[in-house]
Amino acid sequence: MKRPPNRSQPIYEGKAKILLPGPDSSTLIQHFKDDATAFNNKKRAKIEGKGVLNNLISEYLFQSLSDIGLANHFLHRINMREQLVRRLEMIPLEVIVRNVSAGSFAERYGCAEGTILPRSIVEYCLKDDNLCDPPVGEDHITAFGLAHPNELDDMLSLSLRANDFLQGIFRAIGLRLVDFKLEFGRSIEENGDVSVWLADEISPDTCRLWDRDSQEKYDKDRFRRDLGGVEDAYREVARRLKVLPDNSSLAAASKASTPRSAKLAPKVAELNKEV
Repeated sequence: MKRPPNRSQPIYEGKAKILLPGPDSSTLIQHFKDDATAFNNKKRAKIEGKGVLNNLISEYLFQSLSDIGLANHFLHRINMREQLVRRLEMIPLEVIVRNVSAGSFAERYGCAEGTILPRSIVEYCLKDDNLCDPPVGEDHITAFGLAHPNELDDMLSLSLRANDFLQGIFRAIGLRLVDFKLEFGRSIEENGDVSVWLADEISPDTCRLWDRDSQEKYDKDRFRRDLGGVEDAYREVARRLKVLPDNSSLAAASKASTPRSAKLAPKVAELNKEV
């Protein structure tokens, strides 16, 4: 009899998430932590409930992208901290889409923070903490074999499409999507076909979100810049998106139990038939 995956052995642990084996070899369980980091892990803290909020927000946004046919790794939420995702071969790049000058972009180019850019700008960074995630151009990416030219084209197209859609979602709840980070992976089919899918998360950890009227920040900059109220800001984004449960507190949600991997297998099989 096939033994279920060992949930006690993480496959990967990053700054804000842990990846655990899923109920079968094609899936992973993505666990959202309460850890907050900035400046390449030089600034660290724990913010109670952050992982729960990011899980709920990311679920909503990824499901919304799935609804418009944008391929991504999200399958379904397991509990208040975890979601089931497809296992992809990750591309070691961060794709940053900028709509408004802010953060390092404003400093690098001397463009005043808050300046609305004449068009969305897409940047690439090598995902490597030891090198502080340096910016890279398309020539670097293809020369070092990080991604093929056609994969870059797909990543650019998916990023701009996601940007247009997400801007609309946030505009409808009074927020401006200033910029955000995306990550992608390769989905490899049994017949050898390879396609690029969106992965990771979309949350206030990976987006800059400003109130359209007051310019109040509702994102990780509250932690980076010691503005305080990080949990309240993330909670407000979840509230505006209407993804916070009305009948339970965040503290109770944070303690939600994790179902056994074996119980997920029927759901995975059902989802695989739909794709």
